[in-house]
Amino acid sequence: MDLGILMAMIAIGIAANLDNAGVGIAYGVKKIRVPFMANTVIAMMGFLLALVGGLLGDWISLWLPPFICNLIGMVVLVTIGVWVLIQPLLDKKSKQQPTNRNLLSRILRNPEEADMDGSKSVGFIESIILGITLSINNLAGGFDAGITHLNIWATSFISGALSFFCVGLCAYLGARFAADKLGKQANAVSGVLLILVGLHQVLS
Repeated sequence: MDLGILMAMIAIGIAANLDNAGVGIAYGVKKIRVPFMANTVIAMMGFLLALVGGLLGDWISLWLPPFICNLIGMVVLVTIGVWVLIQPLLDKKSKQQPTNRNLLSRILRNPEEADMDGSKSVGFIESIILGITLSINNLAGGFDAGITHLNIWATSFISGALSFFCVGLCAYLGARFAADKLGKQANAVSGVLLILVGLHQVLS
């Protein structure tokens, strides 16, 4: 496999899972356990949503010329990246004007809400909800891989593996070192990386 293609798949996987790192740290700081099975379920959700996005992107690419496919992939990643970057501003606005949010939206802003029973441990149902919430970026990353003709199975596997790694390791680091500042920067780094990957696909 070409090194550039491999690096592109890894970059998509990293960008899609930096939110998972932030959630892992938040859980570690709050002493909420993420058992092996729960982390596996979260990773599987990341894999599956990346695969669904990849299959959709691959199907669309059959009808469009390569440049247009790369352009669509760039627009998707840049849009998601910008959306991730403006989340802190939306959070500030929502605090000033409280509204009723759905569960997924609340979990994105406050990961501890996924521990719905207050057990200080993520259970099976909670891991599914958390996995879906955290896999939105994986869906976009998979779509980008499919429409730009990257290997969607390899990209999905990398996304799932990095999800497992980010949540597990960062939960440990959060519990051990209370590295909450790193968690707060995860959104910004993820957004910038998504934008850079998208731009690189068209400009390279």
